[in-house]
Amino acid sequence: MRNMPSRHTLRNSLLVLALAVAPVAAQAQNCALCYTQAAGSGSKLKAGLKSGILILIFPPMMICTGFMVTAYKRRNRFHQKPVESDQDKSDLGW
Repeated sequence: MRNMPSRHTLRNSLLVLALAVAPVAAQAQNCALCYTQAAGSGSKLKAGLKSGILILIFPPMMICTGFMVTAYKRRNRFHQKPVESDQDKSDLGW
């Protein structure tokens, strides 16, 4: 059983695979009308589109970061240590 991959290894490899596939899926979301309008526009409109994208992506990123920080800080909140009773101990003190 020592050669079996751990849960963390499997989870990390799935995460890497998902991140590797994500850019391909994101590029497939381009709207043809939006693309042609942005390509034919001036530099001022292109700069506005870039700043608009950054403004729209900022709140969800901060919300996700807040959830992750909160989950990390409270990860051991409900972790209870096992209670040892006198019956569990052997006469040898193990």
